[in-house]
Amino acid sequence: MAKGDQPFAGISDMMTQNFEQTRKTMESFGNLFEKTVKASPWLNADLNKKIQRYTEQNIAAANELIAKLSGVKDVQTFWNVQTEFMQAQWNAFSEQMKDIGETVTKDMTAASKAVAA
Repeated sequence: MAKGDQPFAGISDMMTQNFEQTRKTMESFGNLFEKTVKASPWLNADLNKKIQRYTEQNIAAANELIAKLSGVKDVQTFWNVQTEFMQAQWNAFSEQMKDIGETVTKDMTAASKAVAA
């Protein structure tokens, strides 16, 4: 196949080359975030675990997106992968925020009762 028949060949090669660097950067961010969350005195253990788990899930989803995009061969596939990723991330974000909100509300209610007692 001629190079002109593969408009995403250069992009795919570039993304493949940068995938490992991006993965390492995201892992470093995840490790830093984990240390920060663990050091926070105002977050309880359950909330810390949830935030850490969601961060890991989001990083894994971004890594999966990069891997999928590195194999893209045409515009239609590129947009399909992007659209699927964004829909999945909006759904995940909504569920994560609902869960975190419920946990914080529960913790604040318990703290209020403890102070009032």
